[in-house]
Amino acid sequence: MQANNRWFITLTLFLSMLLVVMPLPQQWLWFRPAFPALLVIFWVTRMPQALGVGFAWLVGILEDLISGASLGTHALALAVLAYFSLLTYQRTRAFNPAQQLLWVFVLVGIHQVVGNWVHGLEGKTVPGLTFLWPALTTALLWPWVAPLLHRLCGRLQVR
Repeated sequence: MQANNRWFITLTLFLSMLLVVMPLPQQWLWFRPAFPALLVIFWVTRMPQALGVGFAWLVGILEDLISGASLGTHALALAVLAYFSLLTYQRTRAFNPAQQLLWVFVLVGIHQVVGNWVHGLEGKTVPGLTFLWPALTTALLWPWVAPLLHRLCGRLQVR
């Protein structure tokens, strides 16, 4: 992987980790988008030969360490997300923006279900379907974030 690829990917992940720990009012915490999941979907579909499940697992471990979650919770969820992203990246590139938004909702929803399952194993239950709010807010961000990152990748020659 080229040096400019590494620094730009690292920069985007650093920003996503800052957004993970950014303080929010209590009533808004359930609506925080899953920024690392959004970036894992973007980078795995953009560079499937170079980035995959291992990359997502490392991002998840970093998120676990930064957010104070049980070690492996986000790593497992992001690895599953990356696996499904890799299975479908060729099809999703051909999707129109509305279809991509729905697919991101499904992928991040799977990510949230896996995370909620692990939390359930720890004895921390989430009432109802509240844990799916981040899937919706992340999917709603996709039409703005993905084109912006694609343009930046083109300008910076990230391949």
